[in-house]
Amino acid sequence: MEIKRKGLWTVVAIALAFFTVRALFSGAGISPAMLLEVVKRARPGYLIPAAIGMFGFVFFEGEAILFIITKVGYPRSHRRGFIYGASDVYFSAITPSASGGQPASAFFMIRDKVPAPVATAALLLNLIMYTLAVLLNGAVCLIAGPHVFLRFDTVSRVLILLGFVTLTGLGVTFFLLLFHPKLPGIIMGGIIKVLTKLRLMRHPDKWRHKLDHALTEYGQCVRLMRSGKRLAAGAFVLNLLQRMSQISVSVFVYLALGGKVSRLWEIWMTQSMCVLGSNCVPIPGAMGVTEYLMLRGYQAMMDTEQAFHLEILSRGFSFYFCVVFSGLATLAGYFLLKRRGDVKK
Repeated sequence: MEIKRKGLWTVVAIALAFFTVRALFSGAGISPAMLLEVVKRARPGYLIPAAIGMFGFVFFEGEAILFIITKVGYPRSHRRGFIYGASDVYFSAITPSASGGQPASAFFMIRDKVPAPVATAALLLNLIMYTLAVLLNGAVCLIAGPHVFLRFDTVSRVLILLGFVTLTGLGVTFFLLLFHPKLPGIIMGGIIKVLTKLRLMRHPDKWRHKLDHALTEYGQCVRLMRSGKRLAAGAFVLNLLQRMSQISVSVFVYLALGGKVSRLWEIWMTQSMCVLGSNCVPIPGAMGVTEYLMLRGYQAMMDTEQAFHLEILSRGFSFYFCVVFSGLATLAGYFLLKRRGDVKK
């Protein structure tokens, strides 16, 4: 059932991506052949670092997760860490509200003998640091560049502010779940009680026993994480580097298309605000919303044709190519597990 559901969202994501790109081409009045010509005219010296930025987005995601589990006593190779990051990025992109990313990453971690409670706590801490990194970068840009924010249209400004509020709320929720270990127990206990009353769960005492055991391990892991300030700081820095890698893609694509160095900070702020706004809707990869925000932001800085070229190439590198790359890496990781015999047939 889980595989079928994720497969369904993969199809939905592909279809949404297709129609989004098609709409962008139609709106810009350009064809794929014309876009290919733009790519050919672009400066390859800047497209290469843009591709590296895409790779860095996946790499630093894995390194952040790897850093956390290593500090709590479960060191794994950088290659395995990359699979944790790639699976998180891929399934986050194709499921609503990025809901599939953490379970997919936990799947690989557990198969690598990382206890489930440790994997859960590590992913939750990483999610908090990811949220803080997005909020910090976005807040700095909003404070430093109010004129950039005001250049967006009214709908875009609402989406950006809504994204900021949504991320703040999620950050508080994640913080409570991590630093108040009893809260997950209360929530899960309530779910078991409801399922039992509805006669959808058999042997509730067995499940409560498993839950108590898992929460004990989870609590120990959380206490260990709370006692290590360097752990949280290191995870935050790696998540900040991940965010910077993603945003740098637009900066290098802008330079590749002949952009002015003097406007790089404005491109950075514009893209950072787009990232904030993209978090306000539970759409896989925020497809459609992100493209809308990027176009509105870029059109305030350059003519429409240039804005479309920059948006399509930037989004292509930072999202569409990234999803394909992460999907292939995840698939490779899965077959590696299968060869080891860690995946049931």
